[in-house]
Amino acid sequence: MEYTEIRFLTRLLRRRWWLILLPALIVGALVAPQLLSRSSGGSSYSVSFRYSAAQSSSNLPQRDGDFQDVWLASEFTVNAFTEWIKSSSFRAELAAKLGDEVSLEGLGIATDRARSVGLVQMTHPNAQALEKIVAVAIDVLRTRNAAYFPHLGEQNAEVRLLDEPQVTPAPPPLANRFGPLLQIGAALLLGLVIAFLAEVFDPLLHQRDELERLGWRVLAIIPKE
Repeated sequence: MEYTEIRFLTRLLRRRWWLILLPALIVGALVAPQLLSRSSGGSSYSVSFRYSAAQSSSNLPQRDGDFQDVWLASEFTVNAFTEWIKSSSFRAELAAKLGDEVSLEGLGIATDRARSVGLVQMTHPNAQALEKIVAVAIDVLRTRNAAYFPHLGEQNAEVRLLDEPQVTPAPPPLANRFGPLLQIGAALLLGLVIAFLAEVFDPLLHQRDELERLGWRVLAIIPKE
């Protein structure tokens, strides 16, 4: 960067700093409630637990030392439950057991599976409601699975928890956390563009070199003081 460019930027920042900051201040005032709500805590709560599942021992094939089919059947059972938990029928089971006591509005359910182990993640705006929902969800998972999977032989598969569910505040999504900061950054960039345009198209002459660039000879300078 040449000396003249550095001098131009220095003058731009010195003269137009208020123009650069003005859009950022306006946007900052608009997004301040969002920033305060993020710092005061999350507006949602989450809970997760892992589980294993397998057919009842009476429905398992009799094997002599080879339990590969047993493990494979368990994996298929967990895979099936992973999809069932996300379905509308599972949510209907929750609604039937909870009744009017707890609202399912705002309930988010995500599932995953790995190595014959299922993972359930739930989010809800209310911590107490989420505690009741997860308790009912575990009960439904244990006692109502045979109603939806006929190949279980009308006998519920055994479901065992690997984690004790703990309800904790859920961090806001990444976009929500950095959204206000990105908006302020964009406002600063906009302010810089506005200040640059104002400096370029300013009809007034402020410095000696600006006159000299126009071909004028400066004979003397009157000090400000």
